[in-house]
Amino acid sequence: MMKPAKRVESIDLSGIRKMFDMVGENSINLALGEPDFDTPPHIRQAVKDALDDGFTHYTGNMGIIELREAISQKLNTENHIKTSPESIIVTVGATGALYSSTNALIDEGDEVIIPDPGFVAYDACVKLSGGKSVRAHLKDENDFRMLPEEILEQVTPRTKAIIMNSPGNPTGGVLEKEDIKGLADIADDHDLILISDEIYEKIIYGKKHYSPAHYSENVITINGFSKTYAMTGFRVGYLAAPPELTEDILKIHQYSVTCTTSLCQKAALAALQGPQDSVKEMVGEFERRRDLVVGRLRGMGIKCNQPQGAFYVLPEIDNPEHLVEEALKKDVVLVPGTSFGKYGEGHFRISYAASYDDLELAMDVLESLNL
Repeated sequence: MMKPAKRVESIDLSGIRKMFDMVGENSINLALGEPDFDTPPHIRQAVKDALDDGFTHYTGNMGIIELREAISQKLNTENHIKTSPESIIVTVGATGALYSSTNALIDEGDEVIIPDPGFVAYDACVKLSGGKSVRAHLKDENDFRMLPEEILEQVTPRTKAIIMNSPGNPTGGVLEKEDIKGLADIADDHDLILISDEIYEKIIYGKKHYSPAHYSENVITINGFSKTYAMTGFRVGYLAAPPELTEDILKIHQYSVTCTTSLCQKAALAALQGPQDSVKEMVGEFERRRDLVVGRLRGMGIKCNQPQGAFYVLPEIDNPEHLVEEALKKDVVLVPGTSFGKYGEGHFRISYAASYDDLELAMDVLESLNL
């Protein structure tokens, strides 16, 4: 029997998606990182208008110029990143940006430092590119921050890149300004590329988001529209890369997806240029849900850091796999922490992107388990 490539055999399907596939008709799904809000009307209208205008053909591989100009302006004014439309590629989600970046940069045997617990695609993309993941332990006692002094100890002559994520999935952790500057300094001092996943940038509570590309040119900034604008199904993301890397990253993007869907690019443009009220309202509601979940979990005696961003909480408990199994029997879908790396052991993840009412019911179920 024909066997798949070894690099494919070395990775597993997403544990998040495995749990998602177990969702029944009456289940409360706290496994998937998807806002339960509708995409704002003006964004949906942009798709209808583009369809009526016949905007249904290929675009340039990098994306339409209007969208790349809007992204460049956003990065310059909001994130204080000096970039231009020529350094921006519109991708199929932020995951597409991650895949293209890692495959363009990493050679066989190169090491890439990744956060652990961290988003499942980081390790997978590194392995698919032929690289080796070096896991940076994000600790509860440090609010799951990626600390520069600890990262520096993991840098070797084979290190090619560092992947960072703030606000973070699955932890909700947010890096401080000094963390960001420290990681940027490491990238500069050791001639590394810092791949900064900023997809949860706008979903932050009482903190400020900092982009490492403000402090270093050795940064690929990755972002998108799925979380901020409840556009998960549109699959639109982007990356801003150093000019000398853009063409090589474009090669991977071009030969894997050609271009991002034309209609969805128009939707992304409307998201950036239209009213931002929905973002503020959504973040306010996420904060309310966070407070409910953290309060209820702590009331049950479960150790739980308070997330400062994103819409996840990663509580610590003995035998979380048993909790996940028992909750599933009662139609509450959670994700074991080991889905996010070896240092996720002893944890489980809750996505509080579900409705407030569903979260209340789910907390009642967890409390009834008496674990």
